[in-house]
Formats: sequence, structure tokens, C-alpha cells
Amino acid sequence: MLTKEEIYTNLLKVPEFKNLPPSQIEWMATKGTISVHPDGEQLFKLGDPMNELRILFKGRINLYMEQGGNLYYFDVVEPFEISGRLPYSRMKGAGAIGVAVEEAISYRLHSDYFHELITTNYELAEVLVHAMTDRVREFTKFQQQNDKMMALGKLSAGLAHELNNPSAAVVRGAQELKKHLANLPEHFKGVIRIRATEVIVDGVNDLLFSKINATQPALSLMEKTKKEDVMLQWLEDNEIQEGYMMAETLSDFGFNRDDMEGLAKMLRPEDKNAVVDWLFQVLTTERLVHDIEEAARRINTLVSSIKSYTHMDQAPAKEPADIREGLQSTLTLLNHKIKRNRVQVTLHFADNLPKPKIYVSSMNQVWMNIIDNALDALEGKDDARLEITTERDREFIVVTVTDNGPGIPKEIQDKIFDAFYTTKPVGKGTGLGLEIVRQILRRHDGEVKVRSVPGQTSFEVCFPL
Repeated sequence: MLTKEEIYTNLLKVPEFKNLPPSQIEWMATKGTISVHPDGEQLFKLGDPMNELRILFKGRINLYMEQGGNLYYFDVVEPFEISGRLPYSRMKGAGAIGVAVEEAISYRLHSDYFHELITTNYELAEVLVHAMTDRVREFTKFQQQNDKMMALGKLSAGLAHELNNPSAAVVRGAQELKKHLANLPEHFKGVIRIRATEVIVDGVNDLLFSKINATQPALSLMEKTKKEDVMLQWLEDNEIQEGYMMAETLSDFGFNRDDMEGLAKMLRPEDKNAVVDWLFQVLTTERLVHDIEEAARRINTLVSSIKSYTHMDQAPAKEPADIREGLQSTLTLLNHKIKRNRVQVTLHFADNLPKPKIYVSSMNQVWMNIIDNALDALEGKDDARLEITTERDREFIVVTVTDNGPGIPKEIQDKIFDAFYTTKPVGKGTGLGLEIVRQILRRHDGEVKVRSVPGQTSFEVCFPL
């Protein structure tokens, strides 16, 4: 164990203490205690009471955060760094997990001595207050970065989920199309053998393209099945080979019994098989291309939403923007969460809403944080509903996001905009989301209000035009 003189000598090595009066260093050496921690010992865990100022004399202390049940290294306490609780600090518990590396020797001053420290050691108190300010600034920067990484992680996970289906559909459709096209020459042989007049060829083509270009009405499952059955019956009655494979496709493109009868009248009986088969091959190609196009369009929509959300093509300056586009882009990026929680989304967008001058990317972060929180509140709810409204109130734009989740207890409604305050489980939130919302809105001379009762929570965002 260290003597008082050795403690004094070590305290002099603390950079912040280099200009302190010797008497104040001596006071610290007298009042403090020394602890020795073997390699690998856990000094404290998340939430442990933190009632001591600590200065490491030897070794290192690795700091870890817990997220999703896993530990992540994020910082280290080096020799002669000030840590632990400081005078005037509101710290109650440890914000991380501390583990000794090698043998660690630390100086500890209990908070019971803080009053005496403040009243009799003014220079020391001033140094420690500056240290606390620097620590809060650094920790805030870390938490903000962590919050951005968590938001990026959520965004990435959502995009991966949303992109998976259309990208898989493109690959699957391309493979099917390749296989289908490989078989076309064999089917084409039957068409070549037909000796059809130009009138017949034009008649078949006109019928085919009229169906391809037509918009088919939406049908119920029962109506769709009935149409397919009628088509299958005609194909069987006319002894069309493999008609059971053709019925669904022909029916989906709007072919009915009258169309097929009209087609049959144009053809010789021995040509019906070849022509109907050729129609089926063309329609199958059309369907596969359409499916690939739709999947690719979905991917393009997602990419456009990302560009709109991040505003990656634009400089970070205020510019007129359509609020609806930002809200729609945010909903697109959170669609995986909306579908997973089976949330019914209702939008009430005011007509002819002016385009306010805003920092587009920053304002999209406001929508993301508020809507994402609302969706979290709806997790596990049977009748989950989310409502978003926009309106003009004199010279202001008002956007309201309302969910029918459990609500926010009245006693904490004033705290939810404070930095580091979160109601989410450890690892699920940093407590900076709504603080960032408030900061962004202040840059826009705006504000955010919350109204909440069980079953209805509304966040109202208001900013000038």
C-alpha cells in the first residue's frame, strides 16, 4: 500500500494538478484511499453507485458499453486521468463497465469530502469543475456518434430487409426468363409450320397486344379462380395441349371465352394448338419482364428515398422543400418496421402547403426520430395505428405524429427531451434522439411539443415558413 508521500508524488503527476497549491495536493493525499485491482477484475458495472472521485496511478481500466446483450469496448482510463464522480456532478451511477488491465492501482476520494473540498480548496474545485465540463463534452460527442451509428444500423437493417425481396425477385425473374427464352425456338417450330394469311396474322397480333396493353381490373380470389376455370374448360374442350399450364396466364391478361372463340374462328382447327401455345409463350415473356421491371422499380424507389432522406446530392444549406416528400421518404425507409408491427398508417396532408426553407437532411432526421419512436411504442400492439398530419397555422407549418401506444407517463414528459434520458432498455436507445430533434428545430426557430395520455401520444412539430 502506498504511503502518504507516495500518494502525494503520484498526484503531482496529474496534468490538471500541475499548478495547484501544494497544500491542496497534500489535502487530497490525506483524505483519499488507495485500491489495488488485479488484472481482469471488474471495478464497476453499469448502474453501480458512483460516489468516489478516482485517479488511476498504475495500469489501465477498459470501459465497455452493453448493447443487445453484448459488450463493446469504447474507451480506456490511462494512468493519472481523473475519473469517477466529481464535485457538482449529477452522476448517480456508472455509465459503463470498467475492467482492470494488468494490475491497477487507483486513488479514491469519497464524495463525503466534496463539501470540504469546495469550501476550502478553491483552485482544486475549479480544476475538477473544468475536468467535469470536458468529460461531459467528450461523452456527449461519443453518445451523439453512438446515436448516429445506431440510427445508421436501424436504417441499414431496414434497407437490407426492404431490398432483399425485390433484389431476389430480379434474380429469380432473370433466371426464369433465361430458362423460358431457351425453350422458345422449339415452340417457334409450330408457328413456322402454319400457313396463315396476313389478315389472320394481323388479327392474332391485334388481339394479343390489346390484352398486353390493357389495364386489368382488380379481382377477388373467387372471381379470379372462376375466370381461370372457364379458361381451362375451353382449353380442354378444344384439346389444347398442356392447357392446365396456360389457363392462369391467359386469364390474368384478360383473355376470356369469347376471345378464344373469336381466335378459333380465324384459324384452321389444326393450327389452334400452335397459335395458343405461341400466345402463351409471348404472355409468359411479358409477365416475367413485368415482374423484373416492378422489382427494379421498387429498388429504384428505395434508392430515391435514401437520396431524398439524406439529401446527399445537395449542400447543407437551407432551401425550399416539400415537407410531404421528407415524411414519405421516412415512411418508405421504415416500411419494414411498419409491416412487422402491422401498423395502419393514415396520412392527412394539407393541400397547397407552402415549401418552407429548411435544412432538408436535418429535418428528415426529425421525422425519422419521432416516427421511429412512435413505431417502437406500437410494438406488440394488436390494433396499432399511426397518424401523420400537416397543416398551415398562419405563418407556421405544423406536423403532428400520433400513435395509439401506451402513452408517456405524465411525470416523465418533461424529461424526455433531456440529453441521455431514455425510457428504452439498455442498448436500445442513447437518450439523444429527442434532444437532437429539439436542437434541429431550434436551428429552424421551431419547437416540438408532446401531448400524451394512455392510448394516444402526439408529437407536434412547429416551425416558421
